[in-house]
Amino acid sequence: MKKKAQRIGVGLAFALMALVAYLWWGPGPAKTDVRVVIPEGAALSRATDYLYYAGAISGPRNKFYYLARLLGEGDPIQAGEFEIPARSSPAKVLDIIQHGRPVVRLVTIPEGMPSILVQEKLAAIPDLTGPAPLPPEGSVLPNSYDWQRGEARADVAERMQAAMTRTLGQLWASRKAGACPISSKEEAIILASIVEKETGKASERRMVAGVYCNRLKIGMKLDADPTVIYPITKGKPLGRRIKRSELLADTGYNTYRSPGLPDGPIANPGKESIAAVLDPAPTKAIYFVADGTGGHVFADSFAEHQANVRKWYAIRRARGEM
Repeated sequence: MKKKAQRIGVGLAFALMALVAYLWWGPGPAKTDVRVVIPEGAALSRATDYLYYAGAISGPRNKFYYLARLLGEGDPIQAGEFEIPARSSPAKVLDIIQHGRPVVRLVTIPEGMPSILVQEKLAAIPDLTGPAPLPPEGSVLPNSYDWQRGEARADVAERMQAAMTRTLGQLWASRKAGACPISSKEEAIILASIVEKETGKASERRMVAGVYCNRLKIGMKLDADPTVIYPITKGKPLGRRIKRSELLADTGYNTYRSPGLPDGPIANPGKESIAAVLDPAPTKAIYFVADGTGGHVFADSFAEHQANVRKWYAIRRARGEM
């Protein structure tokens, strides 16, 4: 009788172990992939609630919690948005929220994007929360930034600005002394924003920067169209030709009226444009004009520049643009 009871006890123990193993390593309830957001600082008990309501685990809720405490690793729960594959076992679910990579969502800020469009881009992401701030012009580093569902728009903008602060500090520390008459990081951003808007060719940035640095050295006006446009549109495309009255307007940004830099940046310049003004190309050129291929042709003298302008006008006439 005693041996029989022992056999029954052993059998029940094995059955219980098999049941626990099935509950822990067996298939989960989700019939399709599930996404769940675990907030910052959530411990296992709170994460269990989020998993349950997302449908990644089955009830009762405490079942997952106690099994995880009994059989799972004691590593901390990560914050973020996680994708749980269909039919994932509780063991797999725990591993994902402890060691898996959160879902990566990116917002891309192109080089030369003005802050008003950065604000609009953040505002247009429905899964972010809170108001979209308007960053000071030139304070955002163009790049791709990850964000999490439910994150504040202000926090994403703050990361963009922190990236600019770090990058500008690094570039400023390695600037080429005397290459360009700019005396502060703020002036570097202003000039870099003009370079960014004046050329779409990466290979030209240092040359365009060299031209503007030469003009600053001799007190010559920068004559940059984008600086005239900025007060009108806050950096958005103008969509028409600049009016004569706008070329004469005293806005603090009009580089056709007076020499020197405008009052502030006209866009958020990228790392390469900032580097260009801190180490411009060694050149004597003080003029440049479009060459018809998306780039520019440069000139040391006004006479040479005028010849280049005539060639550009001929290209435009041949295209029917004049």
